[in-house]
Amino acid sequence: MGTVHLIDHPLVQHKLTLMRDKNTSTNSFRRLLGEISTLMAYEVLRDIPMHEVKVETPLEVTTTNAIDGKKLVFAAIMRAGAGFLDGMLNVVPAARVGHIGLYREPRTLVAVEYYFKMPGDLDERDVVVVDPMLATGHSAIAAVERIKECAPRSIKFVCLLTCPEGLEAMESAHPDVPIYTAAIDRELDEHGYIRPGLGDAGDRMFGTK
Repeated sequence: MGTVHLIDHPLVQHKLTLMRDKNTSTNSFRRLLGEISTLMAYEVLRDIPMHEVKVETPLEVTTTNAIDGKKLVFAAIMRAGAGFLDGMLNVVPAARVGHIGLYREPRTLVAVEYYFKMPGDLDERDVVVVDPMLATGHSAIAAVERIKECAPRSIKFVCLLTCPEGLEAMESAHPDVPIYTAAIDRELDEHGYIRPGLGDAGDRMFGTK
């Protein structure tokens, strides 16, 4: 699976282990998600486009490299994807933010869209889609398909956890979209949850269950 990038940095893995623990509080879970998303951003943005700028140091004028954060979009799949935003915006505060509202229909697990808001001129922007879990793949596939309608310059997908079933579904639907994850877990259960996983990321983040 050539489009999958496993981010196995020790700090990322340590924080993910803490998030898996069922005794981790809502406050700690939310804080850890922010911290881990900041760490993951360094790897996800490794090949972000750069351009030359002139700056005046205390000693002389020189030419060096910079990114254009305004060309970058973090697109969060609501609601759990919102937990990625603060951490990634710590790294690129000038980035634009988009939101995609999707929920899984409980019986079929099919993704249903209820909200979509993206920055304009997406054809000139690089989009990083974020969601903690890539489980069945339905939400991720639907989100990327919807964003592709706006013809962005590039798309990446970032998640904390995934599984072989989610990867297979996503790569079959969008083989051109790189996937970045901190872990590839064993399997999906009959309810569409990743095992061993960490439970429902949205419920644990917002304390709703």
